[in-house]
Amino acid sequence: MSLIKEFKEFAMKGNVIDMAVGIIIGAAFGKIVSSLVSDIVMPPIGLLIGGVDFTDLTIVLQHAHDKVPEVAIRYGQFIQTTLDFVIIAFAIFMALKVINRLKRPDAAPAPAEPPAPAADIQLLTEIRDLLKNKS
Repeated sequence: MSLIKEFKEFAMKGNVIDMAVGIIIGAAFGKIVSSLVSDIVMPPIGLLIGGVDFTDLTIVLQHAHDKVPEVAIRYGQFIQTTLDFVIIAFAIFMALKVINRLKRPDAAPAPAEPPAPAADIQLLTEIRDLLKNKS
């Protein structure tokens, strides 16, 4: 089998295409979640902690001079990214919880009665029982 033919079979499998669609949708959803976090969730949190914008928190190691840019540790950006992750992980957890609840049947079905044995089996059972009782 040629390499090109083998690659074509791999690329056209349903799983690969489904994964590609999932990645594209996930990237678009990521923008929505980022907007939710930065535009809706973080302003009240910043207000609660005294109006601090995490992204501005830095430790300056070297101030900018001439054409040399500032060198700083941007720990506020790290805090912001960590909070974004926690909020996104919680949102995904809640979404999966809802999806699993919708998939799960409300009540477990009652165990089904075993099917009645065939007529010839019933007849043989009756004969066996009669012979057993005569002995």
